[in-house]
This record gives sequence, structure tokens and C-alpha cells, in this order.
Amino acid sequence: MDAKTGTCWIIGAGEFTPRGLSRAAEDFVIAADAGLKHLEALGLAPDLLVGDLDSLGKAPDGLPLLRHPVEKDDTDMELALNEGATRGYRRFLLYGGSGGRIDHFLANLQLIAHASREGLTAILVCPDFNAYAVTDDTLRLPGAPKGTLLSVFCLGEDAQGVSLSGLKYPLNNARLTAFHALGVSNAHTGAPVEICVQSGTLLVLDYAPSGIKG
Repeated sequence: MDAKTGTCWIIGAGEFTPRGLSRAAEDFVIAADAGLKHLEALGLAPDLLVGDLDSLGKAPDGLPLLRHPVEKDDTDMELALNEGATRGYRRFLLYGGSGGRIDHFLANLQLIAHASREGLTAILVCPDFNAYAVTDDTLRLPGAPKGTLLSVFCLGEDAQGVSLSGLKYPLNNARLTAFHALGVSNAHTGAPVEICVQSGTLLVLDYAPSGIKG
């Protein structure tokens, strides 16, 4: 299927912020199970409901539904992202993916990292921060107020050739591992930020109050 130019919005049932939630005509909105309630509270309707409905219970009449069994290998958020990718979307914004159960939050961090490894862009939008993943590439973020926290973690195998610019603590061609928190508690300086990794996957938690980039 040809790649879509729009964004696929995925709304989960966790802690929610409407920050940056403004769909365009070419976008596609998927509610992951009880994430539908967040959309209903805003007076919005998704294009599709995906999940096992163990939290929501019953789907509204007339809403397109892709239902899965409760006992399955993938989370509802992962099923929603896979469906969006099948429809040709390459950029995903995930809402309602933090708070509540820590295992679900960790699974969503794994999800955006996996998407990055597959050549997709998936950003987890949380009330206090945005989570990005970048694989063998450069992530560019706008400048934020001086002192705003930003942390960088290695996911999976060692990340080689890591360079950070525009931050209080820059790096140049460094190696990050999944077992040493070298990149935690960095900070914006007000300048545009570049996070480059030549080989490997990085997770970036950005506490900037600005909109969603990437």
C-alpha cells in the first residue's frame, strides 16, 4: 500500500493530555479500547475502534470496530499501530499511553522503539513529556527554555556514534549502553537540539512544554 502523507493518531486509555491534538483531513484516528472515552470527552469520534474491549465493554453502534480476543500476544496500542501501518501511515502520535500500570507504559516505550526500527515515526505524547525513539538517524527538536529536562537512553544493543548538541551536556561520537544512565537529566539551553545515533536505537524523553516535533 502506498504511504499516506497524514498522521495516524492512536488514543489509549492511560493518562491523557489534549496537547497538540488537532487532526487534519488526511489524518486517521484510532481509539485503542477505552481510549474512546478520552475522545468522547472532547466531543470527537475516531475513524476506527481497535482492541479486545475488556476495558470499554461495548462498542457504540455504527462505529467501525476491529475486535481482537482478550488472550493475545499484542497490546491494544500495538494492534492499533499495526493497523495504521497496514493502512499506509508512517507517522504516529500516541496518546493515553502513560500513567496507571508501569508495565503498560514500558510496553508503549518498546512500541515506539520497535516502530523506529521499522522506519516509522511514533511519538508518545504524555501530560508532562514527549517520548521519541530514533534509530540510525538524527532527531531534531526545537529549542526550549533553558534548564528544561531532556533524557536520552539506549534501548537494546549498544548505541554507537551518539552525538548531542544544543544541550547542557553535549556528546560527540559516544557510546551509550542499556546498563548505564549516562544520558539522564540533560537539559535544554534554548538552542535547537540534535540527537544523532549512527548505529542503534535511542529513547528520548523531552520535558519541553512546546508542541510535538519529529
